Amino acid sequence: MKIRDTLTHVWPFVRPYRLRLSGGVIAFGISRVFEAMVPFFLAMGLNRLGAGNHDLMLPIVGIFAVVAGRYVVVTYARYSVRKVGHYVAYDLRRALYANLQQQGIRFFNQHSIGDMMTRAVADIGLIQRFIAMGTILFIILIYATVVGFSFMLYFSPELTLLLIPPLPFVFMYAQRSAREMGITSEAVQERLSDLGSHVQENLSGIRTIQAMAQEDHEIRRFGQTNQRYADAFYDQARVNSLMTSWIPTLAAICTVTILGYGGSLVMSGEMKVGDFVAFFMYVNMIVQPFRVAGFIVNLFQRAGVASRRLREVLDLKPEIEDTGKDIVAAPIQGRIEIRDLHFRYTADRAQVLNGIDLNIEPGEIIAIMGKVGSGKTTLLRQIARLLDPAPGHIFIDSRDIREYPLASLRAQVALVPQDPFLFGEPIHDNLTYDDPVRQVDAIWSAAEAADLTDTINSFPERLRTLVGERGVTLSGGQKQRATLARGLIREAPILLLDDCFSSVDTETEEHILGSLTRLRDRQTTLLVSHRVSTARHADRIIVLDDGRIVESGTHAQLLAAGGWYAELERIQREGADATDYTGLATA
Repeated sequence: MKIRDTLTHVWPFVRPYRLRLSGGVIAFGISRVFEAMVPFFLAMGLNRLGAGNHDLMLPIVGIFAVVAGRYVVVTYARYSVRKVGHYVAYDLRRALYANLQQQGIRFFNQHSIGDMMTRAVADIGLIQRFIAMGTILFIILIYATVVGFSFMLYFSPELTLLLIPPLPFVFMYAQRSAREMGITSEAVQERLSDLGSHVQENLSGIRTIQAMAQEDHEIRRFGQTNQRYADAFYDQARVNSLMTSWIPTLAAICTVTILGYGGSLVMSGEMKVGDFVAFFMYVNMIVQPFRVAGFIVNLFQRAGVASRRLREVLDLKPEIEDTGKDIVAAPIQGRIEIRDLHFRYTADRAQVLNGIDLNIEPGEIIAIMGKVGSGKTTLLRQIARLLDPAPGHIFIDSRDIREYPLASLRAQVALVPQDPFLFGEPIHDNLTYDDPVRQVDAIWSAAEAADLTDTINSFPERLRTLVGERGVTLSGGQKQRATLARGLIREAPILLLDDCFSSVDTETEEHILGSLTRLRDRQTTLLVSHRVSTARHADRIIVLDDGRIVESGTHAQLLAAGGWYAELERIQREGADATDYTGLATA
């Protein structure tokens, strides 16, 4: 990653603060001039003393003045540049987070949460350090070199020319080392992402790990991931150490050259002692920033890798294009029409939905059943536009769903997912997530419909009870009922329930379904289930197989047809394990 690529990627976020950054850069240039004036006044004083002139007022006042001026200017410069670094990091995090909110299922199937956390924290942190620290060091190095060489030429062109020949070799070495640093920096960031992904996944599944007594195995696996990160970091440290080690050698060569040849000029009277001392100080002024050249290159290369990794996400367009965002859509009534719907996740995978045709009237309750992988969840996600159907296949109230503004569509099509998720907030905040100012009566009504009232009342703080991260303090059934209540409270014209009764007992299920039938008699409901006891409450049942509708009708009609549904009903009625019948059980 070249330095100019780093600047190109970061510049759009720096541009709004370019005036502040420019002020800091200019201030650093002024501070270098102030710094260079100290040896200048020192040389003046030494030369006056050597000539027998004891009037040192001007050199002394000059040194005090430039030191005070440098203090003020450097303070302003560092504050300005570092503040720009904080602003840029803030904007990057906000842009990255906003972009992640727009990504869909495919993106999160391909990218781990740990990797995104690394990009949001570590990578942006590197860019902030690049601006707030790397920029300062780089500017100091450039200004120190320009100003230092200018004053060196003023005091002794001969000595200055002696120091120029090694510079091309230094440049070539630095360029080669920068390439190696770029390679090792990318490896470090990738291994750090692997480390974050491993930890995130491991801690999310800690109950499973402990239940299966696999703690030692996971510690060994983490050790391997950690070792790969350490190895990559060691490689980077090796390159950085080699870059840093040649600076003292360069400084030593410069010192010997100046002492040897410069000393002879002083002895011969061709150069004043004050000028010689000042020249020596200017050499140190140039060499000092070069001592951290390896660190500067390290910052630039790591920031370049970080900016590329961020651009990979920031440049992605939303998976679901909001094609209807400029349209004012009327409130949804609940009529759904699906025409010859086909869908596959990627071009190299098989069709998940194959020619689905379905008409649903407002107020109908439709149960969807079928084997694992038959397309039930995919169908619901298409209706909610979490997956994007092709134009002309799904209509709501005779309007193509792609013509609805996404926010409007999803506000009126409520999906309760198969895997319950709760935020680490009080129960009240989880149930009112979409509208925190809901009336308390509406909250309790939804809780009653989801048979969650007794659970809430069993907690000392009731609705203010914290449920822990991902609802860890609740049982599986309680979490399902809480997410169901969160869906019911929205009173959406279309409610999609994706197998959200799997962790509740049959008595609780009967209570919930009774409430569902009563509360949503005029609103459309689609529910996925693998229980006949759930499906029989529906107005109509459809059975999917290999992405196609193979059975459709009421509970009584499907029993009379003697097909897949009838066989599943027999097995569940007789109390047999549904998994004994190959392909009947669903997840």
